[in-house]
Amino acid sequence: MSHTIKVKGSVINNPDDNNIGKAHFVHCVATGGTQTGVVKNSGGDTLGQFYLHAAGDSIVIEKTTTDTITLADGHASACAPRS
Repeated sequence: MSHTIKVKGSVINNPDDNNIGKAHFVHCVATGGTQTGVVKNSGGDTLGQFYLHAAGDSIVIEKTTTDTITLADGHASACAPRS
């Protein structure tokens, strides 16, 4: 599925408990095969997971600025939804 976003920052490769520049919206793309990403709060508690089926699959995550994202084999970058 294609979607339009406003790019807000640099790409972070394989983010690990990274707040992605304190972004509110984050565009995540799988660069390897199947990926399960994790969103945690600032205390390290898991808030949820997201699944990317194959390389090239992507999703936009909405989070608070202190929440972190882990995506073992993928890219993440700050973005804003296009209104």
